[in-house]
Amino acid sequence: MTVHGYGLSEHCGPPESPARGPRGREREGERVRVRFAGRRRAFRAPHTLTQIAHASRTTLVATAHAIAHGHAGQPAMSGNFPTGCCYDGLLGRTVLLTISLLLAACAATVPAQRRYPVPSADELLAALRARQAAARSLNLETRTTSWLGGQRVRGTVQMLVERAGNLRFEAEVTLQGTVAALAVHDGSFVFVDHQKKTVRQGSATPSNVASLIRIPLPAQAVAAILLGDVFLPEGSKALDIGWDRGADVLHLQAPDGAEFWVSLHRPAPLAAAWDVVAVAGQPALARDRWRVSYEDLQRSNGQSFPGFTRFAEPGRDFDDGVEIKVRDRIVNPVFPADAFLLAPPPGYLLQEPGM
Repeated sequence: MTVHGYGLSEHCGPPESPARGPRGREREGERVRVRFAGRRRAFRAPHTLTQIAHASRTTLVATAHAIAHGHAGQPAMSGNFPTGCCYDGLLGRTVLLTISLLLAACAATVPAQRRYPVPSADELLAALRARQAAARSLNLETRTTSWLGGQRVRGTVQMLVERAGNLRFEAEVTLQGTVAALAVHDGSFVFVDHQKKTVRQGSATPSNVASLIRIPLPAQAVAAILLGDVFLPEGSKALDIGWDRGADVLHLQAPDGAEFWVSLHRPAPLAAAWDVVAVAGQPALARDRWRVSYEDLQRSNGQSFPGFTRFAEPGRDFDDGVEIKVRDRIVNPVFPADAFLLAPPPGYLLQEPGM
């Protein structure tokens, strides 16, 4: 199990070099605990930004070393400056720190570049479709932060997810057990608030689906986000591809005019395989996009799954959105027939949806 971390990007792209975490194995259908980790050569003029940065780095490091330790056995910075081991050591460390900061600034200005041939939009779409076919369902234990009842709350949420849009969420509190539950099945939803002893049920509209975890999207879109990619309506087509911060960005359009942007990172330049690291969507005639960031990726059955997911509603920041940290994951479980059915407890008050 390889863990990668990607920073948030305004344009849904990851940095080029992911952080590596603890090694391990994860097999399909198995519950896992997810962890949250000579000769001198003739000088040649640099031609690329990367070569220029490397040349600058070499020159600055050599200069810092010379300043800190002096040349030809002479004390560092000798002349009109006071000498002595304490002063020279302090001066040398100060210069080295300054040079390090300059090097970091130079490195930040060098953009990530593709290290493989530019893929076609159809190639990326085929890779996305293959991932969707391979990842069909999930059983998750999560630590989720969301908005509930006008308050930002964090708690343990058990999740059952099927790509067709069937969902079941159960929020748990220590010493209290399950305090709220949501089930979506075949276009209908049921939400049970055990603290207020109320029940809401009806059509699985985006607002009703967001009753427990505030992701106000159709159930199939929510399921796809939890599975680590994006829901594409039948007939969606690839428009073009871009490049942003180390990721290929696939631009798609649905038949109803909605648009999607899927950022795919290729961890091994020699292998034509991509990990989904970010998603954005914009409904037809809408002004803003909803956004998703996938971090701490772990591989299972040849596919990557996020250990940490962030969702931001249109026009809002990730800090105001939903955060889902995965504790345990079972990939492609087979659920019983009644897994997504939720019966209202007797004596609970039935409320109209939206209340």
